[in-house]
Amino acid sequence: MTRIIIFLLLLIANQTFAQSSDVILLKRHKKTVKRYFSGTDIDLTTNTGVYLSAQIVKIKNDSLFLRQFDIRQIPTQLGVFILDTVATYYYKYHYNQVKAIGKTGRRFNLSGSGASLLGGGILLSIASGIVFLVDRDKFSPALLIASASLATVGYVMSKTGGKGMVIGKKYSLVYLGISDNKKL
Repeated sequence: MTRIIIFLLLLIANQTFAQSSDVILLKRHKKTVKRYFSGTDIDLTTNTGVYLSAQIVKIKNDSLFLRQFDIRQIPTQLGVFILDTVATYYYKYHYNQVKAIGKTGRRFNLSGSGASLLGGGILLSIASGIVFLVDRDKFSPALLIASASLATVGYVMSKTGGKGMVIGKKYSLVYLGISDNKKL
C-alpha cells in the first residue's frame, strides 16, 4: 500500500511545473550582490530623484513593475491605534532608470551614527557655552573644540552615509530574461 502511495506521489511530482520569472542582478565588480525577482522588496532611487520602498510585482521586458503600500496608524473608538493600508500605488520603471539601490544585509549604518554624533556634539557645545556664561573658571576650551569637531564629523558622516549603492562604476544592474512567454 505504501509503495502505491509513493509511486502516485512521484507521478504527481513529475507533472508539476514552475513558472520561470525574469531576474535582475545587482553586481559589484562582476560579483552578484543580490538577486531581485517578483515578490521581493526593493528600496531604490530613480534617475529623476524618486525614492521608492516597494514590492516587485513582476519583471518583464526589461521593466520593473512595483507595488507600494501606504500604511498608516488609524485611531479606533477605544483609543488605540491600528495599522491600515490607506492606498496602494503601482509603478513601472525600466531597470536603466534605477540610480541607486538601498543597502542590503546587516551593515553599519553610517548615516544613523553620524546623526548621533552630530546631536551629541551640538549638545556638548551648548553645555560648554552655558558653563562659559555661568562660571568662567570651570570653562574648558578643549571640551568646546572637541565637541565642535565631534559635531563636524557627525555631519560629514550623516551626509555621506545614506546614498545606498549607486549604479555606476562600482555597482551595475544586469537583466536576465528567463520567462517563456516572450513576444516576438
